[in-house]
Amino acid sequence: MRGKNILAAGLIFCMSTQLLCACQKQQPAVSDKVHAGVICYNQSDTFLDELITCFKEKLSDYGSEEFKTTVTLRDAAGSQRTQNDQVKELIDAGCNVLCVNLVDRADPSEIIDLARDNNVPIIFFNREPVAEDLMQWDGLYYVGAEAKQSGVMQGELAVDVIQADSRIDRNKDGRIQYVVLEGEPGHQDAIIRTENAVDTLKNNGIELEKLSYGIANWNRAQAQNRMLLLISQYQNKIELVLANNDDMALGAIDAYKKLNYSESALPVFFGIDGTDVGLQAVLDGEMSGTVYNDKEGQAEAMAELAVALVSGKGMKDIKFEKDKYIYLPYSKVTMDNVEDYLPEPANYR
Repeated sequence: MRGKNILAAGLIFCMSTQLLCACQKQQPAVSDKVHAGVICYNQSDTFLDELITCFKEKLSDYGSEEFKTTVTLRDAAGSQRTQNDQVKELIDAGCNVLCVNLVDRADPSEIIDLARDNNVPIIFFNREPVAEDLMQWDGLYYVGAEAKQSGVMQGELAVDVIQADSRIDRNKDGRIQYVVLEGEPGHQDAIIRTENAVDTLKNNGIELEKLSYGIANWNRAQAQNRMLLLISQYQNKIELVLANNDDMALGAIDAYKKLNYSESALPVFFGIDGTDVGLQAVLDGEMSGTVYNDKEGQAEAMAELAVALVSGKGMKDIKFEKDKYIYLPYSKVTMDNVEDYLPEPANYR
């Protein structure tokens, strides 16, 4: 009987040890070095390129003789399959935290499985995963901004400009004829930005007539081509261009420049993101306004979180929403305050 009790005690000890190890495996290993693997959906995206540059700078600020920081960057070039392979590659290369800008926000399962199996936490950024996916593991987080706020602010910018200048309604019909340049088809941020910008205009008493829209995949060259088609169809009827990001707004401006339109015949243009070139366009009076997406704040939040996850210190100091989300607010940019957002105002005068 005594032998059976000893055997039972031994089995319980082994099972307890295995359970403890399994629980410990769910927590990222503590290290004195951050080796961050950064994977973006497409590095040609102007805002993302600027955000990643900021992240590298912010993360390096945490480095010291005792605490090393390195960043390895990969570009998925629009392929989720490629991005999945890159995650595996970076984990195999020793990255102990991943910063992932998803190609397909609805398809992160393989990436999450790889990270969880190898105990490497993920900071998703800019493209927010579906909430249910972010709950799959404790080592998953998101840093970004709320798309609705950017759409509302873009609409408010347009309201202010239209109400202040009756000449925008060039045909004097009491309505503003507009077109929209959208990001990817079905992309959450594109849909939310568009809907809220338009609703905000309508809710503030602006009568609108939607002429058309063009999908330009966040890309300046594609936006120029789409805008050339819209101009050929609608000629001088277009009075307002709402673009889901600055690059597409700039592409629309490029189209009018190519056709040598006079300034008096131009519609008003609004973007979102506050990229360096977008801010310059506001300063030059080509774009009537943009909504600043706080890349510096997001980069700082990503760097702070990456260091905390790897070092095991500082998580208590980070303010999360729902334990996993860090949102940075947008802000409105016009000619009146654009110099507050330019990195080096003197160089833009």
